[in-house]
Amino acid sequence: MKANSLNKLAWQKLKQNKLALSSLVFIVVCVFAAIFAVFISPDSSPTANEMHIELATQQPFTKVLFLEIPKNEVPKVSFLDALFIGTPLAVKRIPINALTPIENGISYFPYQSEIEKVYVGDYKAVTQTFWLGTDKYGRDLLSRILYGIRISLSVGFIAVFISLVIGISLGLIAGYFRGRTDDVIMWFVNVIWSIPTLLMVIAITLALGKGFWQVFVAVGLTMWVEVARIVRGQVLVIRELEYVEAGKALAFKSGRIIFKHILPNVIGPVIVISAANFAAAILIEAGLSFLGIGAQPPMPSWGGMIKDHYAYIIMDKAYLAIIPGMAIMSLVLAFMLLGNGLRDAFDVKS
Repeated sequence: MKANSLNKLAWQKLKQNKLALSSLVFIVVCVFAAIFAVFISPDSSPTANEMHIELATQQPFTKVLFLEIPKNEVPKVSFLDALFIGTPLAVKRIPINALTPIENGISYFPYQSEIEKVYVGDYKAVTQTFWLGTDKYGRDLLSRILYGIRISLSVGFIAVFISLVIGISLGLIAGYFRGRTDDVIMWFVNVIWSIPTLLMVIAITLALGKGFWQVFVAVGLTMWVEVARIVRGQVLVIRELEYVEAGKALAFKSGRIIFKHILPNVIGPVIVISAANFAAAILIEAGLSFLGIGAQPPMPSWGGMIKDHYAYIIMDKAYLAIIPGMAIMSLVLAFMLLGNGLRDAFDVKS
């Protein structure tokens, strides 16, 4: 009987874990929603930032009639900008209560106004449903939530990538060479470990400045410590095994032994810690945005949405803060459950 590879066995174990598999499916759906947010969002304008102050804090499932008037000039954007940022609206949208067609135009009443206005020219009347309502600026909350997935996943992905590059490199060097090299690296790791994560992220963010990319770097530079400690521990065990000793006896270079023989055998634990770090990065980014030093307006961020609407919790508009809070909780929980499933799947004792 052909022996199954360890990766295939791990995948079979993961498929048996319904919670972990459901979490993986949920994460994949979120990734696709983030990539195609511009196409599936009701508001496809750049950063879903179409404001209608008169529509502020509308209840979910509110239907509003819009008068769309063509613009004379519409800025052209590249394909990548249109895909990842959004496209400027080709029409001016005016929320109205009622309209009456007239010769060569239309007579209408603006939303919540009794003053009749007349427009002469081409127009189009459409009805839009705000499935999750609108925020305090009259923006579609569903579109903001979908765009916000991008921030959370981007921060998680890039921060984890940075932490893996630094953590794996230092962990491999410390565990393989030991001695003074190990002492110096572990002293540095312990110093970083002793500083509260959120405090360090805030300090790095303030040093680099507020912004989108600064958050990625700040979070990534604080998450490598756990990776380095785990990799070092694994390497200390693996370096004593027979195949590593055989490589040394055959005079293989240290780089070849580390990257071709040791590194592939520490990938399992690294994948597990990466899932947990992904969840932590999402929480840290939400906390930074809530404090106002994360992603800056008008860029939609779940933490920023909670910051804008937390005062509404004591009113009848609590959903404005609860919905982005539930989104954060769901995505973090999915990564934590997936991490637990990966831990069990890569456990050689099970």
